[in-house]
Amino acid sequence: MRSEFLPFSPPLIGEEEIAEVVRTLRSGWITTGERTHEFEEAFRDFVGAEAALAVNSATSAMHLALATLGIGEGDAVVTTTMTFASTVHVIEHQRARPLLVDVEPDTLNLDPNQLEAVVRRAPGVKAVMPVHLYGHPADMNPIYDIANRHGLAVIEDAAHALPAWYHDRMIGARANGFDLPNLVAFSFYATKNLTTGEGGMLTGSPELVEAARVWSLHGMSRDAYKRYTSDGSWKYDVVQPGFKYNMADVQAALGLVQLKRLDSMQRRRHAIVERYDDALGRVSELETPYERPHVRSAWHIYLLRLRRERLGIKRDAFITELKKK
Repeated sequence: MRSEFLPFSPPLIGEEEIAEVVRTLRSGWITTGERTHEFEEAFRDFVGAEAALAVNSATSAMHLALATLGIGEGDAVVTTTMTFASTVHVIEHQRARPLLVDVEPDTLNLDPNQLEAVVRRAPGVKAVMPVHLYGHPADMNPIYDIANRHGLAVIEDAAHALPAWYHDRMIGARANGFDLPNLVAFSFYATKNLTTGEGGMLTGSPELVEAARVWSLHGMSRDAYKRYTSDGSWKYDVVQPGFKYNMADVQAALGLVQLKRLDSMQRRRHAIVERYDDALGRVSELETPYERPHVRSAWHIYLLRLRRERLGIKRDAFITELKKK
């Protein structure tokens, strides 16, 4: 048992990551370039996606998804009450209306039954943004069914969900039987299962991802690597107003090594989850997290719920007492 305070998710950075970042710093090219494209391809293959775009955050990835799909003023996007603020912020940045629906009590993910009710009664719904909260996949099959019936795009907030599985596919892979637009946003923030310090990834169809790529760099038709390297061309066009959401090679170098280590890091994470389940599952005042049979959670966060009727104190007081120990 630890005697010192355990901080939230310190990054697991080894000598291989440090060496790869140093090698990139010495290469003479540190912004978006070859390492970033290598990372995109490796990530695409890892999750089974059709295409991937590396960006500077999951927030940027979600914003790009909305912009790429043309969602804007007068449109509505349905999402969940249980999420980080950025899921809703990006909807409002596009001047669209966020419609919040309640969650399933066991997983705290978007409730498909609530989604159906909101879509039926609310005008102008163009997309749904489910969140794979704490790493446990949302129940995507009924969400895809509802989206198919109502002609909605699906943008998945997978900031917590690498690597997570829903039935026989990893989150981020193409969903069989769903032919409407589907984009998935991942986070590589410092506390995530895979980190690039700051960073994110957007996966989806090649057409949508390439459209998002233009949005991600000032609406330019070529990035710097394609303009200034020996195989590139200096000529480019600015085809639309865009953003500055690109990932740098220094971040991608870190991500490439982290991705190679992700399976082993995840095995360690699962071993810790089993220890928590064994120790905390016997405490009657606590409720341990639930994992549905058809999913494999990424276990980004191990959520304990307090049975306050048995505990006798409120949550904040409980946390304060834990910090004293």
